[in-house]
Amino acid sequence: MIRFFRHLWSSIKNLKRNGWMTIVAISTVSITLSLVGIFAAVLLNTERLATGIENNIQVNTYLLVDSTDFQETLTNDKGETVANESYHAVYNQIMALDHVDSIEYSSKDTELAKLQEAMGDAWKLFDEDSNPLQDVYIVNTSDPKYVKTVAEEISKIAGVDSVDYGGTNTERLFKISNIIRIWGLLGTALLLILAIFLISNTVRITIISRSREIQIMRLVGAKNSYIRMPFFLEGAWVGLLGAIIPSAIVYFLYKIAYESFNPNLLRQNLSMYPMNPYVYYLIGALLLIGIIIGSFGSVLSMRRYLKV
Repeated sequence: MIRFFRHLWSSIKNLKRNGWMTIVAISTVSITLSLVGIFAAVLLNTERLATGIENNIQVNTYLLVDSTDFQETLTNDKGETVANESYHAVYNQIMALDHVDSIEYSSKDTELAKLQEAMGDAWKLFDEDSNPLQDVYIVNTSDPKYVKTVAEEISKIAGVDSVDYGGTNTERLFKISNIIRIWGLLGTALLLILAIFLISNTVRITIISRSREIQIMRLVGAKNSYIRMPFFLEGAWVGLLGAIIPSAIVYFLYKIAYESFNPNLLRQNLSMYPMNPYVYYLIGALLLIGIIIGSFGSVLSMRRYLKV
C-alpha cells in the first residue's frame, strides 16, 4: 500500500514535470472524448426517437358510415330500445387476429372534434348531423413490423370501409430506422477506434520523450513492475483529467437540448432519454474510457523501452 501511494505521488510529480507534454495529451483526450460523447448522445436519442415513432404507428380502421358496431343497443321502428345483435362484430374479429395487442374506439364525433381543433374554423361548418367522418378503431400491434400484415387482414373483414397505416411512408420509416441503427453502431465503433488510436499515440509520444529516463532506471536495476507503475498511473491521470471537460460539455449541452426539445416531443408521445440517469451513465462511460485507454496505452507504449 505504501509503495502504491509512493507511485501515485510520483505519477503526479511527473505530470507536473512534463508540463507541456501533459497538456498536449490531456487536450487530445478531451477533444476526442468530446466527439465520442456528443456523437453517442445524438445517436442513442435518434435511435430512441425512431423506435418511439415506430411504436406510435397504428392501424386506423374506418367502419362503414352506418356502422353500429360499437352500440350495445338500437332503437327499432317502434321507438323501442333493443339489443344490437351485431354489437362488436367487427371488434371481435379484429381482436381475434394474430399480433393485435389492443383496440381503441374513436367515434366520428370525436374525430370531428380533433379535426376542428387542429384545422380551425374550416371544419366548424359541420355539426353532428352533417358529420362526414366515420367511426374508427385504432389498432395497436404487438410489434411495429406486423402493422402491414394486420392492416391487410383487417381490410378483409365485413363492415370495414377502409384501413390506413401509413402505407409506403411507414415502410420507408422502418427502413430508415434500421439504417440509423446499423450505421449508427458502425459510426460509434469507428469513432471509438479512432479515439483509442489518437489517445494511445499521444500517450506514446509522451513515453518516447522520456525513453532515456526509463532506460536509466532499468540499467540501475529497477524492476519492470516498479518502472511501469508510475507510467500506468500517469496514463490513468491523463485519461481522467482529459475526460472531465468532455463530461461537462456533454452534461450542459444535453441539459439544454433536453429542456428545449423534450416538452414538444412529449406532446407527440415521444421523448429523449431522461437526464437522470442517462447523462450520468454517459459521463461515467467517458471517464472509464479515458482511464482505460490512457493507462493501458502507457503500459503498451513503454514495453520496448523495458528491454535492454
